[in-house]
This record gives sequence, C-alpha cells and structure tokens, in this order.
Amino acid sequence: MSGLTESLARFVVDPGWQRAPEAAAAIAKSGFIDTIATMIAGRDEPVVRIVREFVSQKKSAAREARIVPGNTLASGADAALINGTAAHALDYDDVALGGHPSAALVPAVLAEGDHLGISGARAVTAYLVGYEVWAELFAREPEAYHVKGWHPTAVFGTVGAAAAAAHLHRLSPEQAQHALALAASMASGLVSNFGTMTKPLHAGRAASCGIEAVRLAKAGLTAAPDTLEHHAGFLAALSPGGKVDRASAVAGLGQALRILDTGLSVKKYPICYATHRVIDGVLDLATAHDLKPAQVNAVHATVGAAQASMLRNHAPVTGLEAKFSLEFAVASALVARSVGRRELSDEFVGRREVRDAMTKVTTATVDTHCPVEPIFAYTDRVVIELADGRKLDSGEIRFARGNAKLPLKPGELRTKFMDCAAGVEGLDAAALYERLDCLDAVENLRTLTL
Repeated sequence: MSGLTESLARFVVDPGWQRAPEAAAAIAKSGFIDTIATMIAGRDEPVVRIVREFVSQKKSAAREARIVPGNTLASGADAALINGTAAHALDYDDVALGGHPSAALVPAVLAEGDHLGISGARAVTAYLVGYEVWAELFAREPEAYHVKGWHPTAVFGTVGAAAAAAHLHRLSPEQAQHALALAASMASGLVSNFGTMTKPLHAGRAASCGIEAVRLAKAGLTAAPDTLEHHAGFLAALSPGGKVDRASAVAGLGQALRILDTGLSVKKYPICYATHRVIDGVLDLATAHDLKPAQVNAVHATVGAAQASMLRNHAPVTGLEAKFSLEFAVASALVARSVGRRELSDEFVGRREVRDAMTKVTTATVDTHCPVEPIFAYTDRVVIELADGRKLDSGEIRFARGNAKLPLKPGELRTKFMDCAAGVEGLDAAALYERLDCLDAVENLRTLTL
C-alpha cells in the first residue's frame, strides 16, 4: 500500500480527469471570482503596502507574474505573497475546510499561470487538485485545529498551494512527493495572530511557499517520502492529542470530489466567518422589529467553543481588531444595520454608541459540532432582551447566508465583485467578471486584464 504522501503526489500528477467536472469547475470559478474581488478591494490595506515594500527591497530580477490589480510584475512567489495577503486582508474571502482555500490557492495558480502561460481550464484543474489535497489532510483530524492554535489556511494552504503548482509544472510523481513534503516543512500559522496584520500574511505566505516548494523540488531538492504521515511528521505535529489518522489509505481521490460536498462559502460581511450566523440573526431581528440600540438591554449569543476561541477581541479599538470581535459584530448590526467595509473602520469602532452596544453582548458556548463546518457549533442563536421586557429569539441558525448550503442569490456574487472592484482606474470590472465566469474557456491567463 502506498503511503499518504506518495498517494497524494500521484493524484497531483494525474487527478484522473483531463478537464474538471462541470459542477466542480463552477465552484472553482466562483473561488477565482471572489478571491480576485477581495484582492482588488484589499490592495491598499496597510499590511499589503508593507508586504509590497518588503518585496521591492529584495530587488529580485524575476518578472514572472502580475500583482493584482495592474501590470506590475514580480517573481511568481513574490506576486503570490502580495496577492494572497491582499486577498485575505479584509477577511472578506471565501471559506471552507476550516479556513480560506481560495486565498491560498488562487494567488498561487494565478502566479504560476502567468509564469507558464497556462489556460483557464488548467488553472481550474490545478485549483481543484489543491482543494482536494487540502480536504484529504484536513478530514483526518477529529479535533478542531483552531482550538489547538493552528490556522488551517496557513498550514494546509501551503501544502494545497504546492499541490496546485506541482500540477501546473507537470512534475513527476517523485518530484511532486518532494514538493508536498517540502511545503509541509514550510507550513505554519497561529490563531493567536488573528486580529493582526499577520493573519492575512498567512494566506500570502501559504501561496508563496507552495510555489517555492515546487520550484525547489523541480530543481532537485529532496525531502522525506513519508513526511505527511510519519510519526514525527506533518499531521502528527499538528495533532498533539494524537487522534489524527495517519494510517488509512487514500480512497477515491479524483472520483468523489469533496468540493462538490463542502463547496465554498462566500462571505457577505468582511469579518471573521465565526460571527456570520449571529450577524444574520441580529440583522433579521433588528429589521423585523425596527430596533434602535437604545431599546436593547442585552444581547445573548450562543456559538461553538472553537468559534469563541477565534473571536478574541472583546473590546476592540481598531477596525482590524474588530474583525475578530463578536461584540463588535453585534453592535455594528444594531447601530448601522450593516456590517460592511464602511463599518470596519477605526472611526466607526470608536463611536460612543458602538462602544456602548458592545458592552451589552454576552457569549455562551456549546460543544455541539457541525458535520459540514467542523469548527462551528451545529447551530448558533441570538436572544435580544429589550428595555420593555420583551425577549426576541432568532431561533437556531443553521447556516449563514452565502454558505455553500445556503448560497448567495443569483447576481449577489457579481454585486460583491463590482463593489470590490469599484474605483480602480483602467479596470473594466464588468468585462473581467464575465471572463472569470467563463475562465475555463480562456486560452491563456496572460490575456486576462487583472
């Protein structure tokens, strides 16, 4: 029986189909659309400016791939670093597999797509290869990675990005095996850095390191052939409780695609996804009863323990800190009836009525687990106590709007894309959206005006 690392490498080289299945390709294309939108929207965030300056100081001679938006070129790894950081800078990018798959996979595929001049169809296939490798590894651990301190976007995203890039470079099975093992040694990212500039850097580093791992393996650098499953290897290191499955054979890769089951959840709000069900509940109640913040005595939110561990900022003072605050999410929904890019500003977070509303929020945790989203409770709930004695109950909230199981309404993804791309000089956002929506028909990624 082949080991896990070897089996995944063989899948990376030959996933079993020349062209991605239509339903899976449609999901992957939505990932490209949403991620490029959030890259554009996040392009001027402070963390992105710092990373761009860092890259410029390296003075690399390589001009292989574009920094989005525009035609500025950098090495593939550096372009992926900047674009991945921008994609995750607003925490507005899609969600699945305990993290943000597209923020790691799309920047890596775009960078190597520019470098190699690949077709849109191959880009879609590479994305799906990376997604499936991530899904296979993620599914082997029954305990929540976030509670242990690991950010799946950073640790699995690095290996997933390497898988996608290895497929594009047409590595041999042996080279792909080395690339996955190399990427595993490069992977890292901690939940303790949520609510800081380091969290979006996780996505950029995952995409960049995935490319570096592939290029090093292609150049002849070697790694242990059993790195993923070894008793002192990748999965064991991420699982201090020792419950991870390192022994089971890989079954069905390329046949029953996990992306068709778990899909991608598109965010309606640029804030940690652990808040989204509660936001939906507060907005529904506030709208239905025309609530004003002064009418509210208390808001009781019930979420999963892993969700609560991510939402570490209980009295945020900046927009960045507010992205990981359930108190802010509730306050914004009550005060502005919105939790959008405008509200995630230092000025709004500092408003007296927002700060007052944050003090009214209490959080309880439950230990139920959602089989679709393992880091979440099976359901969330909101109860709002009013000054007149009434209690308004959201009931059990199963999925946030935009979840893969409760998808956006037709046209909502395009609306989000156009909003994120608004105001970029020289960019025909409508035309770019249409081309991305037909990405698998694009003959060469270099022809995309990003």
